[in-house]
Amino acid sequence: MKRAVVLLSGGLDSATTLALSNQGGFEAYALSFDYGQRHHLEIAAARRVAAFLGVREHRVAQIDLRVFGGSALTAEIPVPKNSGGATGIPITYVPARNTIFLSYALAWCEVLEAADIFIGANAVDYSGYPDCRPEFISAFEALANVATKAGVEGAGFHIHAPLLEMSKAQIIQKGMELGVDFSLTRSCYDPTSDSLACGQCDSCRIRLEGFRQAGIKDPIPYAT
Repeated sequence: MKRAVVLLSGGLDSATTLALSNQGGFEAYALSFDYGQRHHLEIAAARRVAAFLGVREHRVAQIDLRVFGGSALTAEIPVPKNSGGATGIPITYVPARNTIFLSYALAWCEVLEAADIFIGANAVDYSGYPDCRPEFISAFEALANVATKAGVEGAGFHIHAPLLEMSKAQIIQKGMELGVDFSLTRSCYDPTSDSLACGQCDSCRIRLEGFRQAGIKDPIPYAT
């Protein structure tokens, strides 16, 4: 089996991406990040998803993006609630996060002698997060192939973003087809002290709308 590093946040997108890598015949090495995020409960969700879907190994990298802040997820900035219709890059964008995460995945790929990285970026985030666009994925793949020993001397790297052109509803439907247990996942940016999803942040609202459009009940509990 070909080895692949799969970025696993614990949300429904990355869970579906992991299931797709399994379907593609890859031996998955899951990589999550404890980066000082407000929604730390996603780490536990990632562990649950990794165990349920079966990975060769799951590692959680310890980094602290709070040293820079600049985001409602890594600084003392309120998470926007019920902000439908807002324009521009939201304050929940974490500066350079996907660039950092993919760089870690690339380093592990070199050690594993793997050539494939999976990331759950998707169309819903096009207008909000600049590091979820197809241009970014293509640019990072090009970077990977000129910035590494394996890229220069080997067969090269491929960044897989299988959800890139899918809606949230399509992602949920695909995950259900592949047997993903979405009750194990969490997506909330601002969970309550007893680990309930808030139901009002952008991530919760996008998730809930996706389940509504898919005609499926979201299996996780919400505070609101």
